[in-house]
Amino acid sequence: MDEIHVSKEHFTSKPDCSNRTDKEAKTYDLLDKLHIPYEGVDHDVAPTIEACRAIEDELGILPCKNLFLRNRQKTTFFLLLMPGDKKFLTKDLSSQLNISRLSFAEPEFMEEFLNLTPGSVSVLGLMNDRDWDVDLLIDKELLESEYLGCHPCMNTSTLKIKTEDILKKFLKHTGHRYTIVTL
Repeated sequence: MDEIHVSKEHFTSKPDCSNRTDKEAKTYDLLDKLHIPYEGVDHDVAPTIEACRAIEDELGILPCKNLFLRNRQKTTFFLLLMPGDKKFLTKDLSSQLNISRLSFAEPEFMEEFLNLTPGSVSVLGLMNDRDWDVDLLIDKELLESEYLGCHPCMNTSTLKIKTEDILKKFLKHTGHRYTIVTL
């Protein structure tokens, strides 16, 4: 298991952003503007779902995988949110979407559409997808969780946000709809 340092100091309002990226600061500004409460912690870069377990334990939430996918032609892009302990099989999702083959999207598309880098993908990146180039897919099981864990567009912090606030406030603001899938 990858060991990472997770701060025991939680924050519930915009932290000091003098040493944070502009895109992370903008995420806090948007959450505050939309009156979406959150609880957050800072931590080392968490490159794997195993490394994220310490973060999820600290915040009391289930691990969430965020996968950025595309079709073969590189014309349709998806952000998939699913429980972290579930195994992802592309064929299961491909058949539900009636797409012959799904692949992981290249980092340049992640940067172009979500202004995110690998490892920092989260639903909050949809705030940067102003042309709705990315379709959101959410595993049914994840919708049963009261809270979602989300990176604020950087993978050195994680936020605990009510699932209902993401669905009803955040997605309403971004204009994104979501499709429920069962994996």
